[in-house]
Amino acid sequence: MLNQRLQQKLMQKLSPQQILLMKLLQIPAIGLEQRIKQEIEENPALDIEGGELEDQNQDATAEDQNEENYDDDEELKVDKEEEFNLDDYMQDDDEIPGYKLKANNYSADDKHYEMPVVSGFSFHEVLKQQLGLRQLDDQKYKIGLYIIGNIDDSGYLERSTDAIVDDLAFTQNINTTKEEVEEVLSIIQEFDPAGVGARNLQECLLIQLKRKQKETPGSTIELAVKIISKYFNEFTKKHYSKILKRMEISEEQLKEVIEEILTLNPKPGNSLSETDKTNHYIIPDFTIKNNNGELELVLNSWNTPDLKVNPAYAGMVQELSKQKRGKKQREAYSFIKQKVDSAKWFIEAIRQRQNTLYTTMKAIMDY
Repeated sequence: MLNQRLQQKLMQKLSPQQILLMKLLQIPAIGLEQRIKQEIEENPALDIEGGELEDQNQDATAEDQNEENYDDDEELKVDKEEEFNLDDYMQDDDEIPGYKLKANNYSADDKHYEMPVVSGFSFHEVLKQQLGLRQLDDQKYKIGLYIIGNIDDSGYLERSTDAIVDDLAFTQNINTTKEEVEEVLSIIQEFDPAGVGARNLQECLLIQLKRKQKETPGSTIELAVKIISKYFNEFTKKHYSKILKRMEISEEQLKEVIEEILTLNPKPGNSLSETDKTNHYIIPDFTIKNNNGELELVLNSWNTPDLKVNPAYAGMVQELSKQKRGKKQREAYSFIKQKVDSAKWFIEAIRQRQNTLYTTMKAIMDY
């Protein structure tokens, strides 16, 4: 029997702005800079006051180096003519190669130790290099670049193929299909490190296992592929008895499969980005100074630029809102307004983040 009744509930739902603020609060100072760069790349309606986000000390450092290394312009010209060799600089990203900063004062009896060098290529740059080696037409190459841009540092694709199709249509005016995106994605999944471009852990493990199966085929790897393909949930929950029964295999065979799977990398992107992580420094969000016996709280906002809404996009929203709109104009207006609103939310979230962190830290300091 059906009954109707009234029920009163108190519910609290977080708005998109609140969710964004919560995520930004968890990001440390050095990670916030990368998050702002990412948002600027993804949202053309978000802009920086006074130009691009860059190192403010870059020009000053370059000028100091020039003053230290060269006394006058004439000497600079002579040094360039005598020492400059294009081949010597092709594989070095720095302005001054490392071998020119050290004198070869070793004797024949001295032991010579090589200085460890950190690779200058990031994880995404390595993927782009591999993409460039493939014979792809211009559209597929651009699709590949966009897919790589949406792969996180762990090596997983963050966006669905349907979303990528829409993104490419709106942001780059590329008309593509889900099938074409899947085709390019399958090419990227052949790149090193094995497992990159996967959309979930199951796909990541299968990519690695199938590559191993091609290189060194064996019964253990074949079993591992079947278990991860058909019984992934049981495997992750360690329901080994169900797997033994359904696969009709022995405990020894299952043990060998588990050992094989444990050799795989669940986060393939980390294998290439490990060198980048060694260069990261811990930068505090706040600095507390003792000023004549009084504690002074300083917010480290050197890497947080002044953000603004792009005037061109804001102007387009105002113009389109006054005009009579057809279907295409409505879609354009909706897209541009969404980007402008998103930029406003992000700017406000950054401001609230700074205020919240400052208020919280000051309360801790005063206590």
